[in-house]
Amino acid sequence: MGQKELLGRAARGFNAGVATILGMPVIGSLMGKSFVVITYVGRRSGRTFSTPVNYRRAGDELVIRVAMPDKKNWWRNFLGAGGPITLHLNGADSTGHAVARRDARGRVTVRVRLEQES
Repeated sequence: MGQKELLGRAARGFNAGVATILGMPVIGSLMGKSFVVITYVGRRSGRTFSTPVNYRRAGDELVIRVAMPDKKNWWRNFLGAGGPITLHLNGADSTGHAVARRDARGRVTVRVRLEQES
């Protein structure tokens, strides 16, 4: 097994652990103030993916700063005009529109505008 495959397995294990912790009553509500599980459909595969990410609120938006963006692919689904995203926030799913941008220094930020509940 190569290093890349080992790192991929470790990342998937870590993400699964974080997602599990976010579902726990006490610790999940504490971590939920800065972590959220996002769900999206891959632009090329058409498959549905879920992954935990760190976020912060900025006005009406949620802002996700992608750490080590060149080692991750999920944010690329939201380049250009962006795309639909689901976030599991405060025990419920919220839908929105996410747009990813890479700045001149290579940093990637994904901004999510949540849809208004009707």
